[in-house]
Amino acid sequence: MYKVLIVDDEFLARKLLQGYVEKMPELELTGTCQNAAEAFRAIKDGNIDILLLDIHLPDLNGIDLARTCQQVPAIIFTTAYSEYALESYNVSAVDYLLKPIAYNRFQEGIRKAVSKVDGERLKEQGKNVSSDEEGYLVVKADYRLYKINYADLLYIEGQHEYVSFYTTGKRITALYSLKSLEESLPQQQFIRVHKSYIVSIPHIQEIGQQMVTVSGVQIPVGGSYREMLLQRLGVQ
Repeated sequence: MYKVLIVDDEFLARKLLQGYVEKMPELELTGTCQNAAEAFRAIKDGNIDILLLDIHLPDLNGIDLARTCQQVPAIIFTTAYSEYALESYNVSAVDYLLKPIAYNRFQEGIRKAVSKVDGERLKEQGKNVSSDEEGYLVVKADYRLYKINYADLLYIEGQHEYVSFYTTGKRITALYSLKSLEESLPQQQFIRVHKSYIVSIPHIQEIGQQMVTVSGVQIPVGGSYREMLLQRLGVQ
């Protein structure tokens, strides 16, 4: 589940966003706030994953509030004003939704937020997981948690906002960032060989000019990644 806090001084805006949140089973609404003071207390009291934040608040600009919310992994601005869009990304917002907000546009923003939250969780998990062949990662998909042993993970394929984990026994598709996985997985075991692929070094069987074979599967190798791959394998 992903905990969501709504901060907006307009009653109808809060009700609309609350309705959208309640439509998505993976989201849990922790509360709604009318101003920054209420938001400060709510964020302090609970582990908020996603903050839906208006910009024009009665006591503090939403941009300024966002700068103080370093413990919130994903912030989505919800506003009627387009002129703050560029500034919003200076505070690492994942999306900028202009009112009136359509449900499909809201879903798109939530997908981006979830991807960022998952990436942060994976980083934290990586700090506590062994980086040898006995290590593992836990993947959330289809409302389940899957434990994937590093020794069983063959390769990972990026597919827009999703990735597929190919193991010796199954394929698991989940909402993750390939970049965050690249940073979190143990480097002595995994390497990125293409903008869309990370492979297990122990499972590499063959290296061609533009491909690598992993457990019988041919995977493309990007030109900018080939040299790093050869260096990692100790090939001059």
